[in-house]
Amino acid sequence: MQKRSLSEILTGAVVLVVAISFLAYAITGSGRALTTSGTTLTARFDRIDGLAPGADIRVAGVKVGQVVGQRIDPATFLAVLTLRVDSALRLPSDTSAEIQSEGLLGGRYVALVPGGSERMLADGGEITITQSAVSLESLLGRFIFSVTEMNQGRGGDQPAAPESAPAAPR
Repeated sequence: MQKRSLSEILTGAVVLVVAISFLAYAITGSGRALTTSGTTLTARFDRIDGLAPGADIRVAGVKVGQVVGQRIDPATFLAVLTLRVDSALRLPSDTSAEIQSEGLLGGRYVALVPGGSERMLADGGEITITQSAVSLESLLGRFIFSVTEMNQGRGGDQPAAPESAPAAPR
């Protein structure tokens, strides 16, 4: 076995330091935090299409937390999300939660809309007013179905009668 030269060891160390710095930059630049502190809340939804743990929680477009867990309630078959929000943020008990899309092809996030109640949600509390994710595929299917129904009502499926061509003079 050959001995490693000092230059090989230093080159390996430099590559390792650069890789670690890229990883740290990627984690901090992505907006994903590795924090475990904050207020934990739950919310129940009919459907959470495309929402995964680590997704943002926003109030007025500003990130205030992240989704830390998801499960199915076996009694109601609703999706139960576990949310962790900034502990400095005091949310009223009538706060609502909506699953929204960042864009046509973007990811999903949970938007919180604070209510006007005097009571505040405590750690471990539940957001009871929720609006589930809207499925783009479902909306397109409904649109296509309604256009098809509208065309059938007008007689759009019936072939047009051919027009008779005027006879050419002889």
